[in-house]
Amino acid sequence: MISKYGYDVVGAVIIVVVLGSAISWYVVEWKLFKFALIVGLLLFLIFTLNFFRDPDRVTPPGDGLVISPADGRVVLIKEVREDEYLKGEAIQISIFMSPLNVHVNRHPINGTVEYYKYFPGSFFAAFEEKSSLRNEQAHIGLINDKMKVLLKQIAGFVARRIVTHVQVGDAAVAGERFGMIKFGSRVDVLMPRGTTLKVTLGDRTVAGETVLAAAS
Repeated sequence: MISKYGYDVVGAVIIVVVLGSAISWYVVEWKLFKFALIVGLLLFLIFTLNFFRDPDRVTPPGDGLVISPADGRVVLIKEVREDEYLKGEAIQISIFMSPLNVHVNRHPINGTVEYYKYFPGSFFAAFEEKSSLRNEQAHIGLINDKMKVLLKQIAGFVARRIVTHVQVGDAAVAGERFGMIKFGSRVDVLMPRGTTLKVTLGDRTVAGETVLAAAS
């Protein structure tokens, strides 16, 4: 299954591959070079299809759970002061998504979208801590009767486009798709201090399935 957020890119790549292969086949005379060009174009198509894949996921039930919004690896867990939305002491979990991961993002909790803001910025490598402060990003604040969560979609060195299909007032369902970051990125999840963590540094996460934390 290909993500709807990637239809435009996949369509453009298919056109390029078809045209490029046709030109290589009929114009290039050196057979080895012709073969190499066509294989390269097909590999590019395979990479694109792999990047925009969007498998179904089974989300664990429970209003007190915080579900991973992204596939990837936990690169940072720390206590911070969060004054933008949570307005207090918080726990931050940062998940780095490589270009090989599924990049569709999913809501971490059931609730309501209470806050949304987009920030233009730089494009530092997403695994670097300074990317959380200086890179292009979108912030989503979610609330339910148990907790508030601030989710940050952060563009990385390769990623140049953040897709966020939410509006303030929207209902959020844990595990439901809401957007993606194209070509390598990072997601920060900030929760109130005292939330019980269920992952450790270096753990691999699966969007919509891995439990990051639980309300205390």
